[in-house]
Amino acid sequence: MVIIFKTKPSLLATSAVVGPLEKRSVFRSYFDTIFEDERMQANTNEKGNAAMISEACAVVMKKANIKNLDIDYFLGGDLVNQMTPTTFAARELAVSFIGLFSACATSVSSLIIASLLTELGASELAIAGASSQHNSVERQFRYPVDYGAQKPATAQWTVTAAGYGLVGKHHPDFPYIEAATVGKVVDFGATDPFHMGGAMAPAAYQTIQAHLQKRNQKIHDYDVIMTGDLGKIGLKILKAMFAQSGTKKEELQLFRDAGAEFYGEDQAFLAGASGAGCSAAVYFSYIDAQFKSGRYKRVLLVATGALLSPLSYQQKESIPCTAHAIEIAMK
Repeated sequence: MVIIFKTKPSLLATSAVVGPLEKRSVFRSYFDTIFEDERMQANTNEKGNAAMISEACAVVMKKANIKNLDIDYFLGGDLVNQMTPTTFAARELAVSFIGLFSACATSVSSLIIASLLTELGASELAIAGASSQHNSVERQFRYPVDYGAQKPATAQWTVTAAGYGLVGKHHPDFPYIEAATVGKVVDFGATDPFHMGGAMAPAAYQTIQAHLQKRNQKIHDYDVIMTGDLGKIGLKILKAMFAQSGTKKEELQLFRDAGAEFYGEDQAFLAGASGAGCSAAVYFSYIDAQFKSGRYKRVLLVATGALLSPLSYQQKESIPCTAHAIEIAMK
């Protein structure tokens, strides 16, 4: 489903707050805050995740020179059961809250809904985004980090990061949201939780193709099509799928992935980064900066999500995936 935003809601302020290992990211110079403690001085990983979200929202409000009473809606999600870190952060923010779960695609699904609320006149200002915290997510979906379990080369590293943006009415000095595609759930029968890139690539392909077709666009109409977080292997699969459909090599160069690039070529992070905070941190820092510098005029952000749970994995279900796309431009 493709949505056209006639009022062109603007992204008025952004923030990216990350953990200590994320200082090794190639995007580190764009992050607003880098915590030196994985738990942000809290006594649990989940409380640390909530504190990170609160800090990201505080940075957004400071940049926009507003207070929480000026915000109509807070939209966000994370990867912990029932999204409790986001809920606890919403308790502190004390504004109308819509919790969302699209797994690692939440950075874009929340932005789409915030834009819809703005388009409808139901919101003047809304904060939207997503987060993840490495230790809490690894413990829930894979193994407790204390086990020291070995991971295959296809595995990705869940980042500790929170990325949020402030969506409001159109302003000519800020990037604006022009269109979006809400993705379908795609399941190619993948079952390996250590190979998320391969599971999510078909969903990204389907969403990008649908967006381009409905918008009557070509790949080269964009400065970049940035997915997140397929990782190094998932990005190769996505490019191979487009190559098979006739996409030219020079157009394939316009495909990038937040997870594949997040930690550069550091082999310690295997196939790259993942987590709901991965694409959120890159989109709400690096991409926003490229617009403001004039380097980018139009981008397609495509966040991918693996919609599994510990229960579905234990019941030997396959991994359904989705991808949501949002088209952002700036004159």
